[in-house]
Amino acid sequence: MQYRRYYKEGASYFFTINLADRSSDLLIKEVAILREAFKTVKQKHPFHIDAIVILPDHLHLLCTLPNNDSDFSKRIKLIKYYFSYRIAKTEPISKSRHTKKERGIWQRRFWEHCIRDEADYIARINYIHMNPVKHGHVDAVRDWQYSSFHRFVTQGLLPIDWGS
Repeated sequence: MQYRRYYKEGASYFFTINLADRSSDLLIKEVAILREAFKTVKQKHPFHIDAIVILPDHLHLLCTLPNNDSDFSKRIKLIKYYFSYRIAKTEPISKSRHTKKERGIWQRRFWEHCIRDEADYIARINYIHMNPVKHGHVDAVRDWQYSSFHRFVTQGLLPIDWGS
């Protein structure tokens, strides 16, 4: 199947990236390795992380690409690759994935949305920050440590009790 993706240089995009095993807590268990994967990819293929939340089995990311670049797929692929490369091989691997020499960590695809305007941008940031509450991981946004919400509070963009 050929997926149609909208590539626009310098655009901001919202992503949802899921683990294959949605009952896993791998992303928070190995959050240091995930952060290192992001850092490595950002050094080689720059982008700005506008907002992010890392949940046990998926993450949401809002990022902005450089003005002369539209290749978000490469960045997502490399983040998945660097993370997968650095963790132990304990996940079950299907025959299909084995044939393609893939790990069984991530869902093969990801969901992306190109940000249309400022209202869309703000709505996606709010969605990202509220997601740990939505999934029942915490009662208050401030209590989830794997979120850019804390950077927003430090920068004076949101109050600590936002979302309560």
